[in-house]
Amino acid sequence: MYRMLIRRGRPGEVKGFDPRRFAALLDAAHAQLGGAIVLVWDNDRRHLSAAMRALIDARPWLTVFQLPAYAPELNPAEGVWSALKRALANLAPRDIDELAGVVATKLKRMQYRSGLLDGFIAQTGFILKPL
Repeated sequence: MYRMLIRRGRPGEVKGFDPRRFAALLDAAHAQLGGAIVLVWDNDRRHLSAAMRALIDARPWLTVFQLPAYAPELNPAEGVWSALKRALANLAPRDIDELAGVVATKLKRMQYRSGLLDGFIAQTGFILKPL
């Protein structure tokens, strides 16, 4: 079961995962996958914090690659968000909960389309198979 973090824009509300919640997510992914994790990050200020650096350093199975300052063409997530935004182009949700439900469903459908996901990676020029 997936749980979506919805930002409702309330004053003082966190806009994303804090280091503790992100560590829990990484630990759960590592436990489920049973192997090393490679994380490619943009230069969001939260990704560069001392707390995140400590989180990364404490996990020998985690390798992090930092993208250049502005390089959307190197970020496979940009393709995901672009496809999602196109899929939502004519949606007129009644409220944030309906929007969140539709987004969750569309992301879940993408998850099972490996060719689509491979395409998001391929458009970056990254190598998909080991040499």
